[in-house]
Amino acid sequence: MQRALRLLEAVGSHADGAPAKQLARETGLPLPTAYHLLRTLTHEGYLRRENGVFLLGEAAARLAGGGALQNRRSKIESSLAHWRDVIGVPVYFAVYRDGEIELISVSDTPAAPAVDEWADFRETGHAHAIGQCLLSQLDERARRDHLDRHPVQAITPYTVRDGRTLLERLKNTERMQPVVERQEYALGTVCAAIPVTAGSTAATMAISVPSHQEQRLLPAVDRLRKEVGRLFSSLVFSISI
Repeated sequence: MQRALRLLEAVGSHADGAPAKQLARETGLPLPTAYHLLRTLTHEGYLRRENGVFLLGEAAARLAGGGALQNRRSKIESSLAHWRDVIGVPVYFAVYRDGEIELISVSDTPAAPAVDEWADFRETGHAHAIGQCLLSQLDERARRDHLDRHPVQAITPYTVRDGRTLLERLKNTERMQPVVERQEYALGTVCAAIPVTAGSTAATMAISVPSHQEQRLLPAVDRLRKEVGRLFSSLVFSISI
């Protein structure tokens, strides 16, 4: 395996590919061994051979893409953990993708636990700040389509009662302002979410606190917004996952 990886690295260092003899010389492998490994890697799709030279194949590209994805997820989780510790509240990150709400990551602590997902976040977007913030970033047609597939339903006594009321609320949501939800998804909890957009992707960062600590909510979400702004300006955060 080590020898095969060395060959992959050698091929990857040549944008226009390289012949077997050159790759064997660069990796220090006997030519028969290099030929055998190159044929195997080509058969498995990690390499392809064109005009006598070897180039990286689709399988190698998938490996590289998976590594990049893992790296981006690691950056997101690290950022959430930093904000959690700095602000002292659970921090959530979610996106709207392929017509569904997707909770990407949550960072909390035993002293400041996240909201228990007792009802599927995807189906109850009307009831929590994350969902309301994501839906507010969509156009009206996309919002109606989402609510047709996931109708408004009572989650707690404080949940919005019907789709028309929710649509009116979303329509009146000020651009780039926090969305606040008070016990609509979970009794005893208040939440706030801020929109995060990049191109056509709708995303959100959110926090939650116990309802008896509601006075902490807006200062905390304002701090989160400033922290997120600094991170985006440093170009070390990506939501392309």
